Amino acid sequence: MPLTTLQWLMTTTSLNPEPFDFLLHSDHSSIEKHGNYTTEEADCREVGKINVSFRCEFIRRTSDCNETEGYISYLEGAFCSFPPSLFPLAIFLYALWLLMLFIILAVTAEKFFCPNLSAISRILRLSHNVAGVTFLAFGNGAPDVFSAVAAFSDSRTAGLAIGALFGAGVFVTTVVAGGIALVKPFTAASRPFLRDIVFYMSAVFLTFYVLYRGYVSLPDVLVYLLLYVAYVLVVVLSTWVYQRMRHRLLSAPSLEEPELLTDAEDTIPTPHGSEYGDEYQPLLPLQQSIWQILCNGINPIDSRKWRQKRWHWKILKVFKVPVEILLLLCVPVVDPDKEDHNWQRPLNCLHVTTSPLLCLFCLHSGAYACYVIQGVLPVWALMLLIGIPLSLIIFFTTKNGEPPKYHCIFSFIGFVTSALWISAAATEVVNLLRTFGVIFRLSNTVLGLTLLAWGNSIGDFVSDLTLARQGYPRMAFSACFGGIIFNVLIGVGLGCLLQMGPSKTELQLEVHGLLVWVLAGGLGISLVFSLIAVPIQCFHLRRGYGIALLVLYVLFLLVALLTEFGVIKLAIS
Repeated sequence: MPLTTLQWLMTTTSLNPEPFDFLLHSDHSSIEKHGNYTTEEADCREVGKINVSFRCEFIRRTSDCNETEGYISYLEGAFCSFPPSLFPLAIFLYALWLLMLFIILAVTAEKFFCPNLSAISRILRLSHNVAGVTFLAFGNGAPDVFSAVAAFSDSRTAGLAIGALFGAGVFVTTVVAGGIALVKPFTAASRPFLRDIVFYMSAVFLTFYVLYRGYVSLPDVLVYLLLYVAYVLVVVLSTWVYQRMRHRLLSAPSLEEPELLTDAEDTIPTPHGSEYGDEYQPLLPLQQSIWQILCNGINPIDSRKWRQKRWHWKILKVFKVPVEILLLLCVPVVDPDKEDHNWQRPLNCLHVTTSPLLCLFCLHSGAYACYVIQGVLPVWALMLLIGIPLSLIIFFTTKNGEPPKYHCIFSFIGFVTSALWISAAATEVVNLLRTFGVIFRLSNTVLGLTLLAWGNSIGDFVSDLTLARQGYPRMAFSACFGGIIFNVLIGVGLGCLLQMGPSKTELQLEVHGLLVWVLAGGLGISLVFSLIAVPIQCFHLRRGYGIALLVLYVLFLLVALLTEFGVIKLAIS
C-alpha cells in the first residue's frame, strides 16, 4: 500500500498509527513482527472508524474480533463476505438468523427439554423445588458458567464477567420472574422462596465484597463452592423433612368422614392418553411397520391441528419443521403420561447413535467431534462405531409398543442432549448479539448489560416461561433463583479456581467504571423488593407483582444507560 494512502487512513480515522504498522510492510515477516502489537491493542469496535476498503483486513488481523467461540465468524462474514454496498443486506440476514435462533431455542425448550425434565423429576420422585434448583439450574446455567470460566482467563475481563453475571441476575429476577407471574399467577412456596432469596443475597454480598477488595483469594473460592453445596443440601433436606411430616399427617387415623372426591381426583384419564377420546380409538390395535413407526415419529405436523390453525401459525410452523425434524431424529422424549411412555422402537434405537453425535458436535463448536485420534480415526467416527452396534442390540432385543425396563434412561439422554443444544444455540445468539454491538459501536459495559445479559438469559427465559405455561410455575420460579445462584457461585468459584492453579493463590480483578456498582445495586434492590413484596401478598403472586418487576427492570436499565453515557454521575468515595 502506498505510504500516502496509509497516512490518509490514519488521519481520517483519528486512530493511533502504531496498530497499523503492519500495513507499511509488504513482506510476511514484517506483518508477523508488528501483528503482535496490533492483535493485543486494537479494539474491534474501532472498525467503524476505518475506511470500508480496509475493514476486512482489520477484522482478520485483530484478535479482539476473533476471540469468540461459535460455528460462524459473523464479523468476518459481514465485513469480508459482503461488499460494502450490500452491508445492510448482511445486517438484515443476521436479524433473520437471530429470529431463527430464537425459534430453535423455543422449540427445544418446549418440546424436548421441559418434557424430559418433567419425566426425570417424576422418575426420581423429586419435588418441583428440588428439580428447579438442580436439573433446571444446571441446564440453564451451562452457557453462563462456561462463558464465566473463559472470561476469568484474563484479569482484564474478570470484572466484566462478574458484571455480566450481575446483569443476567437482574434480568432473571425481574423480567423472567415477572413474566412467570404474568403468564401463570400462582401461590409460591413460602419456605423455599425465603431460602432461595437468602442464599442468593449471600452470594451477591460475597461478590460485592470481592469486587470492592479487588481480588479473589483461594478461601473466597472455597466459600463460593461450599455455599452452593450447602444450598443444595438445604433444599434436599428440607424437602425430605417436609415429605416425612406430610406422610405422618396422612397416615394418622382420622375420626372425620372422608370427603368427596374433587373434580381432579374424580376424573379418570383415558387409557390411551388420546386428546380426542375413546370413540376415536380403533377397535383393534393397528399393526404398523417399522418404517411407518419411524415416519410417524419424525413427523412434526398434525393434520387435524394444521387444518384448524390460522395462517400465521402455519407460517411459523413452516420455520419450525426443519428444527423439529432434526431434534426428533436426535433427542428422545419420555412421556410418563402415555401408556407406552412414548416408546418408539426404531426411533429410540436410532437415538442411541444420533444423540451422542449431536452432543459431540455441540461441544466447543464441534471441535471435539473433528479431533483425530492418533491421526487415524476422528472422534465422530468412533462414536458411530460404538453407537450403531448398540442400536442394533436394542432393536433386536425389544418389541414395538412394549418399552423396556431401562426406557427411563432415554429421558436423561434427551435432557443432556437438549441442554447442550440449547447451550450451543445460546452461544450463537451471544456471538451474533456481540456482532451487532461491534457494528453499532456499543461499549463493552453497555454490551454486557443489554445484549450479552439478554443473550445469556435466553435459555432461562424460554425454559422457565414454557414450564409456567405448561402448568409448573413453582418449578420455574424456583429455577429463577436456583439457576442464578448456580451461575454466580459455580461460575465465579469454578472460574477463579481453574485460573489460579497450583502456583497462584490470588486472582486480581479490574472493575471498569461505575456500571458494575450500578449492576450490584440494581440486583440488590430487585431482591429486597421481592423479599418484601412476596410475603406482603401472602405468597400469592399475581399479575400486578409481575408488572412491578418489569417496571423495576426498565427503571434499572434507564439509570444504568444514563450512568454509562455520563448523564448521571455517581461519586464513590
